[in-house]
Amino acid sequence: MKRMRNYPFYLSTQNIAAGILSALMACTGGAILIMNTAELMGLSRPELLSWLFIVYFIGGSLNLILSLVYKIPFAGAHSITAAAFLSTAAAQFSIQELAGSFMMAGCLIAILGFTGIFNKLLKLIPKPLIDAMLAGLILNFVVQIVPAFKESPIVVGLAIAGFFLAPKISRAIPPLLGVIAFGVVGLLLSYDLPSVASVPFSLPQFVIPSFTGHGFLSLAIPLAVLILSNDLAVALAALQKNGFHPPINKTIAFSGLGTSIASLFGGHAVNIGGMMTALCSSEEAGQKDSRYRAAIVSGVLVALFGVFAWKFIVVIEILPAFFITMLTGFSLMGVLLGSLKSAFSETTYKYSILFAFVIAISNISFLGISSAVWSLLIGGITAKLLGEGKANDE
Repeated sequence: MKRMRNYPFYLSTQNIAAGILSALMACTGGAILIMNTAELMGLSRPELLSWLFIVYFIGGSLNLILSLVYKIPFAGAHSITAAAFLSTAAAQFSIQELAGSFMMAGCLIAILGFTGIFNKLLKLIPKPLIDAMLAGLILNFVVQIVPAFKESPIVVGLAIAGFFLAPKISRAIPPLLGVIAFGVVGLLLSYDLPSVASVPFSLPQFVIPSFTGHGFLSLAIPLAVLILSNDLAVALAALQKNGFHPPINKTIAFSGLGTSIASLFGGHAVNIGGMMTALCSSEEAGQKDSRYRAAIVSGVLVALFGVFAWKFIVVIEILPAFFITMLTGFSLMGVLLGSLKSAFSETTYKYSILFAFVIAISNISFLGISSAVWSLLIGGITAKLLGEGKANDE
């Protein structure tokens, strides 16, 4: 057995389980968020399929290659938090403007990676303010679980039961998996789902990017901040915590380049994922020297999801709207909880955090600038005027 474990392609049950669960994080709620955003924007079916294909195929392939080259468990696809932000901010832009904004965000990230000044710039925006802004944006989605329950108490009630029962069955099973499994049982018991229609395969759609100042301020900068702070920073911190020594600057630069490439086909982000990497680098993924194999499993599954997105999308589309809303809320619940805890547990910030949180919840654009940018701007000004956060700077 020890000889088998040293074999390059040997996969333990822990490697496989962690890899599958990691991929599920990206391929459930993340895909639904993209589909919701595409519907709000009025994108065509080929444009949606192009978006899904590019972020999952390139995202999975990037993390797969990095894991093989460095023997470090890199896992990810695209930024789920960035997708959540886009669902509230992207509708006012054309697909060409979105592509240009995504490319600018990718270039910003790549420049920060190549120059090695990521950590210095990130410190200019207090982490609690970023968390408060993100929590405000996500809260709107999680709250929708309540009206979804009102619309279908049986289905959503079973899904909620799955949320609590899944971890009781096994600690290795994430609550979201219980929500999906029990929710599907509820659908089968109480709904007559339509038959799955056939969808023709379509190649990724090339998009000519359009660069605007509006897109740079309202989309590119917030996207870059979200990807850097809530995905890359979390992933790198998790790897270091678990005893790995990732190439920080290269990791950031590759994510920026991947995002820039994906933008040419409508993709919003390609990066190393925070929670996915945290899972694949943890003890649950097996012995330390074999954990990169869990990331390999994750990368392969994520890339395959992108290739067969044209098949998976028809299954997701037959689900009732309230079910999609419920899954989106549950998929973001962990991010909301972590953001709220991180934002409001910081005692050196008070009103600045509250203002950032409330402004983000409003989801109102002013002077063509999204609520996310105003949230960080007003929060930062308030912190300076009231002298908040000084204990952290000393």
